[in-house]
Amino acid sequence: MKNIFLVLSLLIFPLISLWAGDEDDVLRAERELALCYQNSDAACIEQGVTEDYTLTNSKGKITTRADDLAEATKHDPKYEIFENLDMKVRVHGGAAVVTGITRTKGISGGQPFDVEFRFTDTFLKDHGRWRLWAGQAIRITP
Repeated sequence: MKNIFLVLSLLIFPLISLWAGDEDDVLRAERELALCYQNSDAACIEQGVTEDYTLTNSKGKITTRADDLAEATKHDPKYEIFENLDMKVRVHGGAAVVTGITRTKGISGGQPFDVEFRFTDTFLKDHGRWRLWAGQAIRITP
């Protein structure tokens, strides 16, 4: 009986820590990407999202990585705050889904904004690193 437990623990515990590691890595990638957007860092955004990335935004419009890079380059919107809260992640193989709330505050088109969105982001493991592949954001009304 001891031998069975030993064999099972040697097989299962490394897998559990591997899954937990992926979850941590995905959340780290999500947090780093939020900083990229907050800082209007186009090069960082380019690395963090896949070439075929799409976002269904809160107005129902589908935007692409090229759209996000253009916004970052012109610094509009200009974020004072871009942070993700209450994040939960599920990993399945080389894909992960993160849900949470994004709070943004800044100026867009000369107008101030301070809004929250409920988001769902899908990440893919690409050459050993997690990159954002698709997202959807729904504005939370006060």
